[in-house]
Amino acid sequence: MIEIIFLDVDGCLTDGKIVYDANGELLKSFDVKDGYAIESWLKLGKKVAIITGRKSEIVERRAEDLKITHVYQGVSDKLEVAREILKFEGLSFENAAAIGDDYNDYKILQAVSWSFKPKDAIKELEVDTRLKHKGGAGAIREMIEIIIKEQDLYDEWSKRWL
Repeated sequence: MIEIIFLDVDGCLTDGKIVYDANGELLKSFDVKDGYAIESWLKLGKKVAIITGRKSEIVERRAEDLKITHVYQGVSDKLEVAREILKFEGLSFENAAAIGDDYNDYKILQAVSWSFKPKDAIKELEVDTRLKHKGGAGAIREMIEIIIKEQDLYDEWSKRWL
Protein backbone atom coordinates (compact mmCIF):
# COMPACT_ATOMS: atom_id res chain seq x y z
CA MET A 1 0.00 0.00 0.00
CA ILE A 2 1.35 3.42 -0.96
CA GLU A 3 1.55 5.64 2.12
CA ILE A 4 3.89 8.38 0.90
CA ILE A 5 4.60 10.10 -2.39
CA PHE A 6 7.83 11.87 -3.24
CA LEU A 7 7.45 14.90 -5.49
CA ASP A 8 9.99 16.63 -7.65
CA VAL A 9 9.20 20.31 -8.21
CA ASP A 10 10.55 21.68 -11.51
CA GLY A 11 8.98 19.73 -14.34
CA CYS A 12 6.52 17.85 -12.10
CA LEU A 13 4.84 20.17 -9.62
CA THR A 14 5.58 23.06 -12.03
CA ASP A 15 6.02 23.21 -15.79
CA GLY A 16 9.78 23.48 -15.30
CA LYS A 17 10.06 27.06 -16.47
CA ILE A 18 12.15 29.41 -14.38
CA VAL A 19 10.99 33.00 -14.69
CA TYR A 20 12.50 36.07 -13.06
CA ASP A 21 10.64 39.35 -12.64
CA ALA A 22 12.24 42.78 -13.16
CA ASN A 23 13.55 42.72 -9.57
CA GLY A 24 15.22 39.34 -10.06
CA GLU A 25 12.57 37.49 -8.03
CA LEU A 26 12.00 33.90 -9.09
CA LEU A 27 8.46 33.06 -10.22
CA LYS A 28 6.84 29.63 -10.51
CA SER A 29 3.30 28.60 -11.23
CA PHE A 30 1.47 25.65 -9.68
CA ASP A 31 -1.66 23.88 -10.93
CA VAL A 32 -4.53 24.24 -8.47
CA LYS A 33 -5.81 20.76 -9.46
CA ASP A 34 -2.51 19.25 -8.35
CA GLY A 35 -2.83 21.09 -5.04
CA TYR A 36 -6.38 19.89 -4.58
CA ALA A 37 -5.26 16.28 -5.10
CA ILE A 38 -2.36 16.68 -2.67
CA GLU A 39 -4.68 18.10 0.00
CA SER A 40 -7.10 15.21 -0.57
CA TRP A 41 -4.28 12.66 -0.33
CA LEU A 42 -3.17 14.16 2.97
CA LYS A 43 -6.74 14.08 4.29
CA LEU A 44 -6.68 10.32 3.73
CA GLY A 45 -3.89 10.20 6.31
CA LYS A 46 -1.19 9.72 3.68
CA LYS A 47 2.16 11.55 3.46
CA VAL A 48 3.79 13.79 0.87
CA ALA A 49 7.42 14.83 0.62
CA ILE A 50 8.93 17.40 -1.71
CA ILE A 51 12.54 16.66 -2.65
CA THR A 52 14.05 19.08 -5.15
CA GLY A 53 17.46 20.08 -6.40
CA ARG A 54 16.77 23.81 -6.48
CA LYS A 55 16.01 26.18 -3.59
CA SER A 56 13.09 28.57 -3.67
CA GLU A 57 11.03 30.47 -1.13
CA ILE A 58 8.09 29.93 -3.48
CA VAL A 59 8.32 26.18 -2.98
CA GLU A 60 8.34 26.66 0.80
CA ARG A 61 5.24 28.83 0.51
CA ARG A 62 3.39 26.34 -1.70
CA ALA A 63 4.29 23.46 0.63
CA GLU A 64 3.06 25.49 3.60
CA ASP A 65 -0.22 26.26 1.79
CA LEU A 66 -0.73 22.54 1.12
CA LYS A 67 0.42 21.51 4.62
CA ILE A 68 3.30 19.40 3.30
CA THR A 69 5.68 18.93 6.23
CA HIS A 70 8.56 17.17 4.46
CA VAL A 71 10.22 19.77 2.24
CA TYR A 72 13.85 19.31 1.19
CA GLN A 73 15.45 21.76 -1.22
CA GLY A 74 18.93 22.03 -2.68
CA VAL A 75 19.21 18.24 -2.62
CA SER A 76 21.83 16.49 -4.74
CA ASP A 77 21.04 12.93 -3.55
CA LYS A 78 17.26 12.53 -3.52
CA LEU A 79 17.50 8.82 -2.72
CA GLU A 80 19.38 9.46 0.53
CA VAL A 81 16.84 12.08 1.63
CA ALA A 82 13.99 9.68 0.78
CA ARG A 83 15.64 7.02 2.98
CA GLU A 84 15.80 9.47 5.89
CA ILE A 85 12.13 10.42 5.48
CA LEU A 86 11.04 6.79 5.29
CA LYS A 87 13.02 5.96 8.41
CA PHE A 88 11.45 8.90 10.25
CA GLU A 89 7.95 7.85 9.16
CA GLY A 90 8.51 4.15 9.87
CA LEU A 91 7.91 3.25 6.23
CA SER A 92 9.86 1.49 3.48
CA PHE A 93 10.29 2.02 -0.25
CA GLU A 94 7.56 -0.62 -0.65
CA ASN A 95 5.15 2.03 0.74
CA ALA A 96 6.40 4.79 -1.56
CA ALA A 97 5.64 6.25 -4.96
CA ALA A 98 7.57 9.02 -6.70
CA ILE A 99 7.33 11.31 -9.69
CA GLY A 100 10.31 12.73 -11.55
CA ASP A 101 11.14 14.12 -14.96
CA ASP A 102 14.91 14.09 -15.45
CA TYR A 103 18.15 12.23 -14.74
CA ASN A 104 18.49 13.55 -11.19
CA ASP A 105 15.29 11.64 -10.30
CA TYR A 106 16.49 8.30 -11.65
CA LYS A 107 17.70 6.70 -8.39
CA ILE A 108 14.62 7.54 -6.35
CA LEU A 109 12.33 6.39 -9.16
CA GLN A 110 14.11 3.04 -9.28
CA ALA A 111 13.87 2.59 -5.49
CA VAL A 112 10.14 3.18 -4.94
CA SER A 113 7.46 0.58 -5.52
CA TRP A 114 5.62 2.76 -8.04
CA SER A 115 7.34 5.35 -10.23
CA PHE A 116 5.74 8.00 -12.44
CA LYS A 117 6.84 10.60 -14.94
CA PRO A 118 4.92 13.43 -16.60
CA LYS A 119 4.16 13.28 -20.30
CA ASP A 120 6.95 15.77 -21.06
CA ALA A 121 9.68 14.07 -18.99
CA ILE A 122 12.85 12.93 -20.72
CA LYS A 123 12.17 9.75 -22.67
CA GLU A 124 15.24 7.96 -21.28
CA LEU A 125 13.75 7.93 -17.78
CA GLU A 126 12.37 4.46 -17.08
CA VAL A 127 9.27 4.37 -14.86
CA ASP A 128 6.27 2.19 -14.15
CA THR A 129 3.73 4.75 -15.37
CA ARG A 130 4.04 7.53 -17.93
CA LEU A 131 1.31 10.06 -17.31
CA LYS A 132 -0.90 11.74 -19.90
CA HIS A 133 -0.47 15.17 -18.31
CA LYS A 134 2.58 17.39 -18.46
CA GLY A 135 4.43 18.63 -15.41
CA GLY A 136 2.68 21.59 -13.80
CA ALA A 137 -0.48 20.77 -15.75
CA GLY A 138 -2.20 18.07 -13.74
CA ALA A 139 0.47 15.34 -13.66
CA ILE A 140 0.45 15.18 -9.85
CA ARG A 141 -3.35 14.96 -9.77
CA GLU A 142 -3.31 12.19 -12.37
CA MET A 143 -0.69 10.25 -10.41
CA ILE A 144 -2.62 10.52 -7.14
CA GLU A 145 -5.90 9.52 -8.79
CA ILE A 146 -4.26 6.45 -10.33
CA ILE A 147 -2.93 5.39 -6.92
CA ILE A 148 -6.29 6.09 -5.24
CA LYS A 149 -8.17 3.95 -7.75
CA GLU A 150 -5.60 1.13 -7.71
CA GLN A 151 -5.71 0.97 -3.90
CA ASP A 152 -9.52 0.99 -3.86
CA LEU A 153 -9.66 4.28 -1.97
CA TYR A 154 -11.78 6.16 -4.50
CA ASP A 155 -15.02 6.07 -2.47
CA GLU A 156 -13.28 7.42 0.61
CA TRP A 157 -11.40 9.96 -1.54
CA SER A 158 -14.47 11.27 -3.34
CA LYS A 159 -16.86 11.39 -0.37
CA ARG A 160 -14.60 13.97 1.24
CA TRP A 161 -15.60 16.40 -1.49
CA LEU A 162 -18.96 15.25 -2.88
